[in-house]
Amino acid sequence: MATIKQLNSYKNIIIKIGSSLIVDESGSIREEWLNSLVQDIANLKKNSKNVIIVTSGAIALGKNILNLKKNEKLKLDMAQGTAAVGQIELISSIKKAFSEKNIKVAQLLLTIEDTERRRRYLNARNTISMLIDNGVIPIINENDTVATSEIRYGDNDRLAARVTTMTSFDCLIILSDVDGIYTLPPDHSNAVHIPEIKNITKEIQNMAKNTQNDYGSGGMVTKIEAARISMEGGANMIIADGKVHNPIKSIIDGARISHFIAKTTPHLARKKWISGMLTPNGRIFIDQGAKTALINGNSLLPAGIISAEGNFERGDAVVICDDNNNEIARGLSAYSIRDTLDIKGKSTPEIENILGYRGRTALVHRDDLVISDIGDYVE
Repeated sequence: MATIKQLNSYKNIIIKIGSSLIVDESGSIREEWLNSLVQDIANLKKNSKNVIIVTSGAIALGKNILNLKKNEKLKLDMAQGTAAVGQIELISSIKKAFSEKNIKVAQLLLTIEDTERRRRYLNARNTISMLIDNGVIPIINENDTVATSEIRYGDNDRLAARVTTMTSFDCLIILSDVDGIYTLPPDHSNAVHIPEIKNITKEIQNMAKNTQNDYGSGGMVTKIEAARISMEGGANMIIADGKVHNPIKSIIDGARISHFIAKTTPHLARKKWISGMLTPNGRIFIDQGAKTALINGNSLLPAGIISAEGNFERGDAVVICDDNNNEIARGLSAYSIRDTLDIKGKSTPEIENILGYRGRTALVHRDDLVISDIGDYVE
């Protein structure tokens, strides 16, 4: 019953699907399994859950279409081409399954740079947020068609964890070919299942012995790394058996899982990252009206800006000060300093005419902003 309560408490859930779950031994989509997962997700949406899917499988499907051996090692250009062929098959099958439930989906292909470079990170985060707000389920895969070995995650466990922290989602479910982490390999007679983990210790890392399958690039080691990334970002993570039909329902019904528990929340972890982990590249000075709006939990609009200084670009961290040079907040700017100076003091409808493009309504969105310890001078 604890599992039901824990899963029901999550509002925003990312589900990661491994290649060996969605692609069968012949290199084709497991349609019945996929349909059962889609039914589970439809039920989550009926219960007002937001869902993102991170899926593998493009290369596995591409190999089958191109008549390549599933265990064949591919050179970079061949792997990229194979992924391009397989990605069409993958997203087409997923779209078809969701269409039968009248659920819209969108495809996003990301590289490591999209989740680590702040400008691209901000673009990806905003795109995903727009899709979620419009009832669309983002289907995310690594962009194997352009990523080289130097800029690849190499497995979608860590990609899923980065997406979890980037979107501030509160739960990552990794559907695997095992039902969690064990003290020894699961087929060992003395193996003990670990249902809950609150710290990634050396002992836990040592338990993460790589599992082998025909398609997947990640084993338990990558899942433990995904758990570490998720927990640092304030999200909990579940490793569950994904081989069964209706795997999410199975979790809700009390199937055995390993549950990684974070010490903070995504909201607090993100605020800590913005306020303490990023080096500000500039300062923005605001009027009293904007100051009051920020303290009341609103975004920073161009109309309230008096001036700006520094050398910041879109996505960079900035310090926000009042007209007495007191620090009010820190946040991520949606505009460069050049554009900020051009639109300072202007109303939102004027932005497009001034800059020549339709930018963000807020210069610093409230989700990308942390109020500082402003003390007694707050009026």
